[in-house]
Amino acid sequence: MSFLEHLEELRRRIISALIGVGVSFGLSFLFCDQLWNIIKQPAVSTLKELGYPQRLVQTTPMETLNIIWFKLPLVCSLFLASPWVVYQVWAFISPGLYRKERRWAVPFVVSSAGLFITGGLFAYFFAFRFALKFLLGMGYGKSVEPFVSVSEYFAMFVNVVLGIGLVFELPVVIFFLTLLRIVSPSFLIKHSRYAILLIFILAAAVTPSPDAVNMLLFALPMCLLFYLGVFAAYILTLHRENRRFPWRTTIIIVMGVLLLLGVGLYIAITRYAFRVVPHWPFLLR
Repeated sequence: MSFLEHLEELRRRIISALIGVGVSFGLSFLFCDQLWNIIKQPAVSTLKELGYPQRLVQTTPMETLNIIWFKLPLVCSLFLASPWVVYQVWAFISPGLYRKERRWAVPFVVSSAGLFITGGLFAYFFAFRFALKFLLGMGYGKSVEPFVSVSEYFAMFVNVVLGIGLVFELPVVIFFLTLLRIVSPSFLIKHSRYAILLIFILAAAVTPSPDAVNMLLFALPMCLLFYLGVFAAYILTLHRENRRFPWRTTIIIVMGVLLLLGVGLYIAITRYAFRVVPHWPFLLR
């Protein structure tokens, strides 16, 4: 293909991706009320737990209209349309790959969209709630009542959810760079200390609060995702060299570790009267 043909193909793929986002936006728009009930739930539960009035405030006439009826369905449409958008990306780059490498299309689309959605769910159920409770709790017991506007709350929500959703794409990025032979597993392991430094810098930028606890809450999953990407790159390298990964031995080791953890948890609950709770540190006596 010539340069202009590449541009025409790129234009076609971008238009197809935008059409998918538009259709998802229309579907999300039909359920704005239900979606807003889901989005506001972390704020309501946190305010209730701290003993504050369980409501967000509107400070401008257009605020609620812009947030609930435009920005909210737009953000939801990005998650709904993510498989279609990722497929368009793959369809654009796949002609430059070898025939055997084009077989990674389905794993690439599923893993990319799945990790993006998983990152959003992790942000919604864990990271965002933890950060929100920390920030709103700073004034607890100091005669300070939070005055949370709809726009400020939603801006923080979007930054955290989309930020973590994109960060969860790290294994796919590493795998893709290995597929294009730009990096290798040995290169990544050798320079992993620089990668971890960049991860902590990125976590500090994404974290909505300046404390170290929230930064670790963002950085540790990112480090795990980095090494998950290195592992996926190693599997790809073995596949290219017609070698096999020792899956049976690895599964046996992982099952043994999980069994030991299960036995330790059982002993902690039955003998030492610990109980499991749905928040950090997850075990209380």
